[in-house]
Amino acid sequence: MNSNEIKEIDVSELKKWKDSGEDFDLIDVREPNEYEIVQIGGKLIPLGEVSSRQSEISKDRKVVVMCRSGKRSATAIKELQTNFGYTNLINLNGGVLAWAEKIDPSLPRY
Repeated sequence: MNSNEIKEIDVSELKKWKDSGEDFDLIDVREPNEYEIVQIGGKLIPLGEVSSRQSEISKDRKVVVMCRSGKRSATAIKELQTNFGYTNLINLNGGVLAWAEKIDPSLPRY
């Protein structure tokens, strides 16, 4: 895999992982004010802090990276793969918007 390729997961697959107790980390790269509006259990590391806090992101297990729609998380993954050699990152396609739409319609959208 070259460092430009990004693995993706959709929200229904992530829901299966959560429900089955799959071993993975969830990193949320949105801003703190967005995280306060709605979150689905990820660890908050805003996009602008990803490089300086990369030591908090595992290289040894599956890590799903998420944001509002999937764009910022893809940016974060590219940065981590290119600059720090990560090979275990997976982008949440559609982000928290897709989660609210398909998995939990009670969540606020913004």
